[in-house]
Amino acid sequence: MTADQTSTPVDVTLVSGPSGAGSIDDFELFYARRALRLFKARLGREKLLDLLAKDIEEGNAALRESALASGGRFTGGTTVLATKGLKAGEFMAWMGEAFDDQSVLLEAHPEHYVMGNRTDGTVHIVENVGPHISDFSMGSWSAEAMDWAEDAAELLPEAEFPYKRASNLFLADGTIVGRVLIQFGDTADGFTSNLTVYLPASCPEDVLEHHLRHFAVEFRNWIEVAGPAQS
Repeated sequence: MTADQTSTPVDVTLVSGPSGAGSIDDFELFYARRALRLFKARLGREKLLDLLAKDIEEGNAALRESALASGGRFTGGTTVLATKGLKAGEFMAWMGEAFDDQSVLLEAHPEHYVMGNRTDGTVHIVENVGPHISDFSMGSWSAEAMDWAEDAAELLPEAEFPYKRASNLFLADGTIVGRVLIQFGDTADGFTSNLTVYLPASCPEDVLEHHLRHFAVEFRNWIEVAGPAQS
């Protein structure tokens, strides 16, 4: 192609064939999820962690470095989801039981590798934080965990968003590498989710951006599973 020629995007349209509803992108997403479910199940938790060991070591080191460089300062961002056909209390009740079901937790996002309750009340998570695969813990959703969030600019009125959870995210050595503040409030036909993540201030902007996208994917999928479960 010469310098004065412009590239014309190629567009492919599905005309006929499959009888089921959906686009080619929808079909691809279904098969990608099915393949991931198969590989994760075949590998199991321990083999998956062995496979990702080097990535986890590098990811934890990067987040630890960012946390130390930030000196306890965090930058926050919020993903907002609007749901119809399900109330906040119903979703929170479902979430309370979902963390006992490993398959539901892992399938919510392609980059969920480990997620589940520990006996001490924390949650063990191995997932991407931006480009980094990290192995960290999320603290228990206790009243004490809300202390740091009381002065957060993102804290919403109790009357409108009565369902709130807050927690620190920390590495095995205790380094706090993030925080989450999730808040849910009913609307006339459903509920609104305000999902805030805080990452070390020195993290590149795209790391925060990708975790806001991460929230959108995982909570959308959890909400869609919760809906039929409550009917």
